[in-house]
Amino acid sequence: MIRFFKNIRERIIKPEKVYSYLLYAIGEIFLVVIGILIALQVNNWN
Repeated sequence: MIRFFKNIRERIIKPEKVYSYLLYAIGEIFLVVIGILIALQVNNWN
């Protein structure tokens, strides 16, 4: 899985694709936040 994301980053990181890289970074941060919120909800169920 880490190799998959590394390949995506290497393809997007070209200078003319800075906008795409920023979208990728924002999407990754969004997924982390969603994961944390789900973990907190599961923790509250117990």
